[in-house]
Amino acid sequence: MMNLLYIVWNPSEVIFHIGSFGVRWYAMCWLAGLLLGTILMAKLYKDEKIPDEKFDPLFIYIFVSVLIGARLGHCLFYQPDYFLSSGKHIVEMFLPIHFMADGSWKYTGYEGLASHGGVIGMIIAIFIYSYRNKVNVWTVFDNMGICSCVTATFIRLGNLMNSEIIGKVTDVPWAFIFEKVDKYPRHPGQLYEAIAYACFFLLIYALYKKHPEKVGSGFFVGLCLTLVFTARFFIEFVKDIQEPFEAGMPLDMGQILSIPIIIVGIACMIGGKWMKKIGAKVNDK
Repeated sequence: MMNLLYIVWNPSEVIFHIGSFGVRWYAMCWLAGLLLGTILMAKLYKDEKIPDEKFDPLFIYIFVSVLIGARLGHCLFYQPDYFLSSGKHIVEMFLPIHFMADGSWKYTGYEGLASHGGVIGMIIAIFIYSYRNKVNVWTVFDNMGICSCVTATFIRLGNLMNSEIIGKVTDVPWAFIFEKVDKYPRHPGQLYEAIAYACFFLLIYALYKKHPEKVGSGFFVGLCLTLVFTARFFIEFVKDIQEPFEAGMPLDMGQILSIPIIIVGIACMIGGKWMKKIGAKVNDK
């Protein structure tokens, strides 16, 4: 009887085709998350009376940095033995292709993006953007902290549509059977994260509406990082390992990388006036 409650999951990864090109759910989830995040960020800039011309370049900075950071993060954190083993594999780090044994290549899309790498890329890009556009760096960070959980929610839904980042085998009644993987009921780890991030967005946005004066103090970005990566740390316990080298480790790579980000998040939350001073100094130079 319990088996009847399991969700058999085997959706097509492609929504529709344009000629021979398939538009994938994963790509559309990424775009939807970035679009909603951008719309919300534009509203925050307007509320804070930051000129439109300073907002316009932000999307490019964030989009490019998150994509590059997430890709390099996956390649260097999870598969360095493969991607650093030859010149062709290094090319695969940057281009969405795979070189075949016969010397040909095929388009694969970016098979592997790591959220920790995306965060690192975004942090670097925000410092560059803030310096070049003379916007308080901690204001930008806090605005990203308010918006980011929306994008993260849709990215994890994209992972769900791809049947990737799956959970461990379980007998909980809401288990998913990812038919592209095997026939065992598993924790829907991607869905756990998506639900958690959606809840975090509602909480952070409610706090922003109640305390808009905290924007620029590092509080909101700190709260976002702390909540997201604390949830990530604990959800990892019910997720299957992503790479063979994680087998037998007391903590997997996702958990190890989450710990310093949680510490940074807590530091941002308690930094307060110190963060505002740092941001002002950066923009005065």
